[in-house]
Amino acid sequence: MPRFTIQTRKWLGTWLVALQFGLLMLQTAFAAPKVLQGIIPVAAWLMAGTSIALATWTLRHNKPGNFNIRPTPKVSGVLVTSGPYRWIRHPMYTSLLLGSGALAWTSDPVMGWLTWFALAIVLLLKSTLEEHWLCEQYPGYAAYRRMSKRWVPWLF
Repeated sequence: MPRFTIQTRKWLGTWLVALQFGLLMLQTAFAAPKVLQGIIPVAAWLMAGTSIALATWTLRHNKPGNFNIRPTPKVSGVLVTSGPYRWIRHPMYTSLLLGSGALAWTSDPVMGWLTWFALAIVLLLKSTLEEHWLCEQYPGYAAYRRMSKRWVPWLF
């Protein structure tokens, strides 16, 4: 039996996406003064580059028409288990956390990392709901979940 109605899923998904983008905008605002001055740590460049590379690799394997920005799976969607999905169930969330980490590294340490942590909580909630709903839609998702990690290969 479905955990939430379709309307409740859409409402929850919309709020989680709004929180996600709001936190990303806050982080951008916190990092902007240093970015405009050209003060960007090497570690931030590495995190940003890794984020872009992972996002690009992910989009090569899961086309934009197949996934949804909300945690609700598309009815006509196809389960993708190739490319980064072989090891990570939510590579776009990992990419977001890496990019957000680059912003946190560049901005005020306290506010930057607090907003990064808040984003991680939002993405954890979002991915938890998404995984329940993916299990309902795809019979093979539970087995795939046991063979891969949520965000970090071999760890989490």
